[in-house]
Amino acid sequence: MTGGGDCPGLNAVIRGIVKSRKDDVEVIGIMHGWRGLVEGEFTALTDDDVEGIHILGGTILGTSRTNPFKDEKMVQKCFDNIEKERIDAIIAIGGDDTLTVAAKLYAAGVNTVGVPKTIDNDVSNTDYTFGFHTAVNVGADAIDRLHSTAKSHGRVFFVELMGREAGWITIEAGLAAGAHLILIPEYPRTIKEIIEIVDKRMKAKGYAIVAVAEGFKPTELDEFVGRKDEVDAFGHIRLGGIAHYLAEIVKEKTGYDTRSVVLGHLLRGGTPTAFDRILGTRYGVKAMELVINRDFGRMVALKGNEIVSIPLEYGIATKKLVPYEYYKLAELFFG
Repeated sequence: MTGGGDCPGLNAVIRGIVKSRKDDVEVIGIMHGWRGLVEGEFTALTDDDVEGIHILGGTILGTSRTNPFKDEKMVQKCFDNIEKERIDAIIAIGGDDTLTVAAKLYAAGVNTVGVPKTIDNDVSNTDYTFGFHTAVNVGADAIDRLHSTAKSHGRVFFVELMGREAGWITIEAGLAAGAHLILIPEYPRTIKEIIEIVDKRMKAKGYAIVAVAEGFKPTELDEFVGRKDEVDAFGHIRLGGIAHYLAEIVKEKTGYDTRSVVLGHLLRGGTPTAFDRILGTRYGVKAMELVINRDFGRMVALKGNEIVSIPLEYGIATKKLVPYEYYKLAELFFG
């Protein structure tokens, strides 16, 4: 099953799982994330079903942000459907929330294996999650394109990228595309600092591009910018709007012509890069290997160039955040 936000490479994982199974293993797709396990939505997956899907974005199984552990009745439906469908093991492909549900099911006696998936790249104890590489490429390409219009019009562009708690996409896309300031959740700045850097850049070069993660919060703010009235099944508010907020503040304080661009779901859509296709494929094959060997309660992970497995709880223990040394590197190119 695939849970949480979609991202490039999911279909490569599914293909890797199906193609590497043994002859006596039947693969069933759980539709629409954990919701499908609650509601009993299943589909058989054969070699023909996964033919060529590794080049496609999204997930052929659909997804959702359903949390069955919010309701005991939903949990019981999961167990009933597992028994009814004679499911021997579940491979859960997802980020922190999806893998947390998988860990709880494992603790309750369900055979589970985890595959780390998030474009945010914040799952701990794995070097990379698939989808991240594609998102960085899309973000960098967008910032590349904004350089020409920002320079032509003498504008300040605030470009909002995904990243709730971790700024990996923003810092790597910003570094790759030469953003003049990068703002990420791990390292807050004051509005005064932001204005000073932008002002210095504008006076020196006449245009500026600021890459900002959706989860960035200026020191002066008590709350994140977003829709606080919209909360998902795991308790997360819907973030969005920090780029517009900062653009308006800078415009008001400096008089510069500012614009905001929200890349949002563009980052997670479309065709995966070759890197993410291969990583997803390797993850899928390793996940099936764990199932065949009955090595449950584990998550596949990338360590260097090797695909290994670690205890599932290690993947959800903490968030993998951008280290300070990396952000200091990015600061060399601010302004």
